[in-house]
Amino acid sequence: MKLILKWLLSAVALLCVAYLYSGVEIRSFGAALIAALLIGLCNAIVRPVLIVLTLPVTILTLGLFIFVINALMFWAASGIAGSGFVVHGFWAALIGSVLYSIISLVIESLSGRLLLGK
Repeated sequence: MKLILKWLLSAVALLCVAYLYSGVEIRSFGAALIAALLIGLCNAIVRPVLIVLTLPVTILTLGLFIFVINALMFWAASGIAGSGFVVHGFWAALIGSVLYSIISLVIESLSGRLLLGK
């Protein structure tokens, strides 16, 4: 049940990103669900490999290269998703991934408080 709730909240976060930033477009809630699933899969499967492979660069940049990896995962998910989820270039992916992370953090924090009654 928690996994489904997290998936739905991730889709809502993507819709918020598309509303706030014009470099990211989402055509429907169904497209947001598919995009959230693809972003989650990319982050679970590809991102750890990229982090290990780029560890020297990440160390040299004091961890800032992680933003580039996050942007690439966001951009890759849009390429896989098709026309329902569109990211207009790398810089849009970078800004979109940062916004997505912040909004997801806020939504999960609020939902955790509501569910736990704190």
